[in-house]
Amino acid sequence: MRWLLAGYCGLALINISVALEVTQMPRYFGMLTGRPGLIYCLNSTYTALVSAQWYKAAEYDVAVEDRMPIVKDERISMQDVKNGPMKSLLYFRALQVQDNGVYFCKINNQWGEGTAVQVGRPAAQAQYRTNMKDGLIILQGLMLAVFIAAVLMRKRTLLEKRDIIYEEPEDDHIYEGLAIETCTGDLYEELSVYAQAEAPWEQDN
Repeated sequence: MRWLLAGYCGLALINISVALEVTQMPRYFGMLTGRPGLIYCLNSTYTALVSAQWYKAAEYDVAVEDRMPIVKDERISMQDVKNGPMKSLLYFRALQVQDNGVYFCKINNQWGEGTAVQVGRPAAQAQYRTNMKDGLIILQGLMLAVFIAAVLMRKRTLLEKRDIIYEEPEDDHIYEGLAIETCTGDLYEELSVYAQAEAPWEQDN
């Protein structure tokens, strides 16, 4: 039973490969920035062709109308090879991060399966960017701490000023004008003399 299922699967794969008239190689590659890259597209039929077109998309499942045509420049070139089965080459002289995406070729209105390209920066450059991000995060944390400390100090200063306004005086001066002099011996003697003297109204009697 297992061998029968394997045979059916093999036949299905053969039929699919025959049905696909346009194939792309490789289906995926990852490179570092500055390195060259090559994708080729093969037409399995011997038909007369003028040229092949290349398109770029962000993902595999992007709609056909949203695939952007690739334009030649100093880094990207395209070349058609017509001896034997039709081949079209897409060549990157120096890959950059913006080259990330999925590339499709189209020959005779038939699309290839697509090739995913992943470009990464060298480890030193990636580490530098990581350190920069960490430094910015630490700087933001310090600035936030300084801001909070300034707000707290301002609040504390306002509270201290308010407490000074309502602070009680150090010395109690309520009875300052009512101070009673200390009685001395002379004063006591004078009071005794006044006490012994007769009042004016008593002298008439």
